[in-house]
Formats: sequence, structure tokens, C-alpha cells
Amino acid sequence: MKIDVDIVSPTQRKIRVELPGDAVNQEFLRVYENLGRRAKIKGFRPGKVPRSVLQGVYGDEVKGQVLTRLVEQSLGEVFKERGLKVISEPEVEADALEEGRNFAFSAMVEVKPEVEVKDYRGVELKKARLSVDDDQVERTLERIRDAHAQWVPVEDRQVVERGDFLTLDFAGSIDGKPLPGGKSENYALEVGGSNALPQFEEALVGLTKDTEHTISVPFPTDYFNKELAGKVAQFSVTVREIKKKVLPPLDDEFAKDRGDCSTLEELKQKIRSQLEADLREFQTGELKEQLMDRLVESHSFDVPPSMVDRQVRYLLERHQSRQRAQGGAPAGEQPSTEELRKEFQPHAQRQVKATLILEKIAELEKVEVSDAEVQKGVEDAARVAGERAQAVRHYYERADARENLRSQMIIDRTIDYLLQHATMKEMDPAVDAREKNS
Repeated sequence: MKIDVDIVSPTQRKIRVELPGDAVNQEFLRVYENLGRRAKIKGFRPGKVPRSVLQGVYGDEVKGQVLTRLVEQSLGEVFKERGLKVISEPEVEADALEEGRNFAFSAMVEVKPEVEVKDYRGVELKKARLSVDDDQVERTLERIRDAHAQWVPVEDRQVVERGDFLTLDFAGSIDGKPLPGGKSENYALEVGGSNALPQFEEALVGLTKDTEHTISVPFPTDYFNKELAGKVAQFSVTVREIKKKVLPPLDDEFAKDRGDCSTLEELKQKIRSQLEADLREFQTGELKEQLMDRLVESHSFDVPPSMVDRQVRYLLERHQSRQRAQGGAPAGEQPSTEELRKEFQPHAQRQVKATLILEKIAELEKVEVSDAEVQKGVEDAARVAGERAQAVRHYYERADARENLRSQMIIDRTIDYLLQHATMKEMDPAVDAREKNS
């Protein structure tokens, strides 16, 4: 077998293979022998069908099988012999295949680039001095209280105020034409809850219950839906019901019923402990992001487009899954798939580059994850999945799924290693990051 491998780019290789006629004949012979044992042709006993008859009936099919087999086997040997880490399906161009004659083909493949890592120990990271204060505890307590509020019908007024919870009917239009997705009945909305366009919520304040109103709602000039950006929509709105929020009293009974604690003070301490745990997790996440930025910025190499495309698809699928779980974005406020792809492209590029760097560091530092640790990872995932635990275990029975899990665990362990060997510079936060976590 003659092999030529051309470096087209740091992430592309063009492979040219030529096989001798003997190898071609051996593969044709193997395929016809297998076919002869199982072919059922009228007038012949199983295993006794002449090859000439098989050629007449199955000739094209056999040629296709032989070509596929020769290409797959040859490329497998080339990848192994040349140490190519192929990450894409080969794009194959094959010459005509004939028995007894040499067979040649070429294949274009994408490969993982050779990554040379440097200065990954002692990376300087800025660690903000963060702590949980009494105000954060009180704000969290108020959020818990707010979550257990009751909405009761308003009897003493008919006019909408900020903070009201409404049931309403509406129909929107622009320039006299119906707004796509801009019509609903018995729509539930908290005024000021930021669940709809802020301009729409603001225009509801002052409307009277059970009266049809027309309101004007301007779309921002930077609105992501370019067809609506800067335009003014007219909405016919009728408020069917107004409810107001009634908060429960903050006392020991509240702590027992809603916080599983004996006293209000015990509930506050429980909240503080959880906030401190959340803060540590937040801080670790911030340090990881800094670390990834430093590694990506300090290493320059080409990233395989196919890996970026796969990561974009993953980010897109994750986004769509979250949207479905949340009931979907309001009509007219959902970016198109193409817009999302463009938005996710730089994130995917960064993530792929960081992964390639971390894989190389893991290789150099001999970071490993045992089979027992992978199994523990499976059990942890199953436990988190709750009712879907059995489905998770079944998924990880697949060898590729377990290897993907092992790879992710190695990446996570490598990040932990780099954080342990980083140089931490403590400093006061420029912006109070505690607010992000409170």
C-alpha cells in the first residue's frame, strides 16, 4: 500500500492511498464467498451459486461493499500509522474500482492540531474578597417570603397599579396589520415583573378593569427582531382581573412552615450558610473563567471548523431545550436560529480552543480518571436525575458515552490542578460581585 499525506493546513490533511491489485482481488473474493453462503437464488442450493451468477445479480452491490471496505480499512491503518487524530468524516474521491487492477483514492480529513502549551503553571488570577453580609441574608429572606405570597383579588379599586397581577386579553397590530403572535386571551402577567416587553407592562398602569383600551407600545431601536425595532405597535387591551400580593408575616411559624427550621433566627443562619456556599461556587466559577481567558489568550493555533460547528450545535440545542423547559420565549421575541448561531460562534470557538489546550495539559501532567471513578460519575448523574435515574444508567452503558464522561472528568480535574497551581492575587471587587449572587 502506497501512502501520501499532505498537510493542507494545521487542521487538514489530504491522504492519497494506492492499493495493489492483489489486495483488491482478496477483498472481492472475501465478499463473494460471504455472499455465496447466504444468497438464495432459485435453481441453486445454498452455497452452490456460481460466482458468475452472483456477479450478474449482485455485481454493483458487491463493488460498493468492496470499495467501502478497502477505503475504511486503509484509512484506519493510515490514521494509526501516522498518528492522526481525525475528528471529521473523510471526504473521499475514489478512482474506478476493477478486479485485478490497482485501486487509488484520496481522502480529505480534519485533524486535531498539534498544540504546544506553555506557562500554564502559576497563572496569575485575581480573586475578589467576597463575604456574605446581613443585608444579603435579609434580601434572600424577603425573596423567600415573596415566593410564598398569596395573590388575592382586588375589591377596593378598578385601576391597575405597579406590582398587580393581571389576567388580560390583548391583540396587537402595526400599521393596521396584525402583529404575528401578538394576540392572547386570559394572559397572566405581573406588572413590573419583567416577563414581557417593559414598555408593554408600563403602558398597563392606569388602565381600568373590564374596559377595552388602546395602548401604544414602542419597540426599542436596538430590539433584536429587526422587523419590529423602532416601530410602534397598537394593542387593544382588556383587563379581566386584578390581584394584589399579600405577604406572610416573618416569624417563627414562617420559619417552621417554609424553611424547615425551629425559629426565624435558625432560618436566617441556614440562609447565610447557603449563601456562603453559593458564593464559594460563584468565586470558583469566576476563577475558572479567568483561567480559560488566560490560556486562550496565551496560545495561538487554528481551531478545526468541524469542532466549532459541533459546539455551536450543542449550544443551540441547549438553548432551545431551556426555552422549551421555560415555556418558550414570548412570540416575536425569539431570535432566529441563524441569529443564535452567529451569537454562539465566538463562544464555541473559545470553548473548543480551551478544551484542546486542557487536553494537552492533561496529557503532559498524566491526569487520569479510573473506571471506578467513571462509574461513580454515572451514579452521581443518576442520583441528580431523580425519576430518570434508570434512563441515565442505560445511556452510560454505551462505551462512547462513558468515554465522553471520562474525557469531561479529566478536563474538570485538569482545571482543578491548574487552579491549585495558580498565583492568586486577592483584591477588592471593582463591582460588588456579591450582588450577582445575592
